[in-house]
Amino acid sequence: WMGWQIPIITDDAHGKARIEDVPGEVLGAAVDAGEIAVVPGFQGVTQGGRITTLGRGGSDTSAVAVAAAMNCPCDIYTDVDGVYTTDPRIESRARRLARVSYEEMLEMASLGAKVLQTRSVELAMSQRVPVRVLSSFIEPDADGVLPDQGGTLICDEEEIVEKRIVSGVTMSRDEARISLIGLSDRVDAPADVFTRLAEAGVNVDMIVQSQSRSEGAVNLTFTTGRRDAQRAAELMRASQAEVGFEELRVDEDVAKVSVVGVGMRSHAGVAQTMFKALADKGVKFQAISTSEIKISVLIDAAYAELAVRALHSAYGLEAV
Repeated sequence: WMGWQIPIITDDAHGKARIEDVPGEVLGAAVDAGEIAVVPGFQGVTQGGRITTLGRGGSDTSAVAVAAAMNCPCDIYTDVDGVYTTDPRIESRARRLARVSYEEMLEMASLGAKVLQTRSVELAMSQRVPVRVLSSFIEPDADGVLPDQGGTLICDEEEIVEKRIVSGVTMSRDEARISLIGLSDRVDAPADVFTRLAEAGVNVDMIVQSQSRSEGAVNLTFTTGRRDAQRAAELMRASQAEVGFEELRVDEDVAKVSVVGVGMRSHAGVAQTMFKALADKGVKFQAISTSEIKISVLIDAAYAELAVRALHSAYGLEAV
């Protein structure tokens, strides 16, 4: 089937459409008849009948949506055999995780892990679809049967027997730091800045405000993806007189390193371990952001891999 024949109903945001509904009747009838249903990913159709594409991560998202419609688990075959404690290309002692919670996987995906795209994880979490990540490159045996890979199961936190404080360390080089030096310290100035960025479709991540050397002013720093950095900088330059700041600085030679784990909710000392491990290696951080289950720091890109290895060791992840 093609996407429109099922149909996979999407909104009309062509090139980055979001799935709204997948009726299961057509596929259900095929399966009941003993047929093997083959459905292409990455495509759908609007309520008005126009073909759409789903954008980045669309194939994974399609697979999860179809699994949800059929009320069944979803196996995703990719170029790795599961979710690891960190990128094995950076840390050779990285270990494959047998199970990861939806929340952890969503954080990892948004923070730089490239196993799954965030949209597919969001959909799996909202629909409670168990997702198993497996390798596409495992060869079948002489009888044409694929061996049991194990892979990584992405599931509810309650299904994970062995709770870990930290499950993984991620790193993203797709970061840019933009600083507005000498921004007016009027109370609505930051709101003015971020309203302009939001209206331009620029996603902002970390935010730091510090005292400026200029009287009656502050320094406002924020991070965004590299693809948005130039647009954000041009917008700020064009708005300099209205926003009211003295100087604009852009730095793309930065990286974001994060630790993720549902166990962080109930354990103290996670931040202390992180900052001590970085300090012991002489790694300075420029910004921090946190949630219930993650801590991220912005650092000089030159120290990114060193930081990943240091944190992986500090949390004992090689023994997972």
